[in-house]
Amino acid sequence: MLARHKLDNLLDRFAEIEHLMSASPDPAAYVKLSREYAGLEPLVFKIRALIKAEDELSDAEALMSDPESDAEMRELAELECSDLSATVETLTQDVRIGLLPKDEADTNDAILEVRAGTGGDEAALFAGDLFRMYQRFAELRGWKVEVLSASEGEVGGYKEIIASVSGDSVFARLKFESGVHRVQRVPATESGGRIHTSAATVAVLPQAEDVDVDIQDSDLRIDTFRASGAGGQHVNTTDSAVRITHMPTGIVVAVQDERSQHKNKARAMQLLRARIYDEERERAASERTEARRLQVGSGDRSERIRTYNYPQGRVTDHRIGLTLYKLDQIVAGEGLGEVIDALTVDHQANLLASEEA
Repeated sequence: MLARHKLDNLLDRFAEIEHLMSASPDPAAYVKLSREYAGLEPLVFKIRALIKAEDELSDAEALMSDPESDAEMRELAELECSDLSATVETLTQDVRIGLLPKDEADTNDAILEVRAGTGGDEAALFAGDLFRMYQRFAELRGWKVEVLSASEGEVGGYKEIIASVSGDSVFARLKFESGVHRVQRVPATESGGRIHTSAATVAVLPQAEDVDVDIQDSDLRIDTFRASGAGGQHVNTTDSAVRITHMPTGIVVAVQDERSQHKNKARAMQLLRARIYDEERERAASERTEARRLQVGSGDRSERIRTYNYPQGRVTDHRIGLTLYKLDQIVAGEGLGEVIDALTVDHQANLLASEEA
């Protein structure tokens, strides 16, 4: 059973947020309030629907037990009770899930980093396949993907590619993708037809706004240098590349893809904020050992989380023991949602089990 006072408190808080937002707060406060509002709105909708269904069920039960009701009215009330009971049960479960501890970053945009691991050229090709999978997955959801930095492999694919992904609840959908992805297939360069195993690492970081991370100018060392690699004469003769070092944490980011030093600096700051924010989140999470135990997998980016087996057309997520013979659809981005949904449901089930315990 759900505590009614807890639901009432949430409804009161939602009304308070609406009032505060209408009072023209400063921009930073408004951003925080709007995030909280967006996070609570779906739950408040379910709570209101649940309260309405419970009240209607109570009325129907009273009518059914009223000795003055005729047989036809009691029969109608009984049918209504059956339907309303099912509705209340469904809404109660939805609200219980909605009341589970939230990751504050779930509504954030994300920084997606894909890097070739073991396997040489084949690993770079696989990293390219993974990036295109996420790119297509994002496209199908109306998200925007912007490449921040890329280092191409010698025969194709990427040694490393970093992109920002923006849209509705991007981090919530992609956060379980962090880890080592393994591929088993015959490389295009393999003349003997032997199956090779290669790997690529994926890291998904929540993008941070200025209100999430306090970065002081005095804590930054900004260096400019000439970009290397392909890009034409302008790249080789202009100090357009930017390297930023955050002195307190030692985090270093470098961006050189744009010809404009200003654009490279803006992208570097975007990436720096995300990495500092992620580090702060990891530190906070490490202090909550029980919460970390309930995460899908350990969250360790060195953990092998998924295998893509091309000869058998099989994708296996090792954290939840899920195997799907839909490799083509998943790699094309169209079937990835089924894997992500399964991971999300498993995570929610673990949290519910913990709450019940």
